[in-house]
Amino acid sequence: MFKTILVPTDGSERSDKAIVNAIDYAKHCGSRIIGISVAEPYPFSPLAESSMAIDPGIYEDNVRSLAEQHVKKIADAAQAAGVPCQTATMMSFAPDEEIVNAAKTYQCDVIFMASHGRSGLSRIFLGSKTQKVLAHSSIPVLVLR
Repeated sequence: MFKTILVPTDGSERSDKAIVNAIDYAKHCGSRIIGISVAEPYPFSPLAESSMAIDPGIYEDNVRSLAEQHVKKIADAAQAAGVPCQTATMMSFAPDEEIVNAAKTYQCDVIFMASHGRSGLSRIFLGSKTQKVLAHSSIPVLVLR
């Protein structure tokens, strides 16, 4: 039985599905939820025209705020279900690494996460954060599509 469940979210409908499933499991098994969201920093390009570039500070404030909204959704749903929940947000260019590190830091037993279901060339070219978490996680990962 899993006692501590890590639930990463990017705010998508697919992530919402993972949140619902994790909270349902936690409620029935007496587990707790760790909700995280990883905001990606401004992808600075020194070749960008100054008139075309977005202020990196404003961009990062916005994505950090969005990540906080995503984990608040987890916390609110967990509270409504009577499930203990802790949340965290972080900034990183490698969300998959942050997810694996968070699982270790919070001593999680399992990761419930969504997958966008890409396959073939789109997965190769676009990358798959879920696939990378599966490859590097030392604990079970429940993938919801």
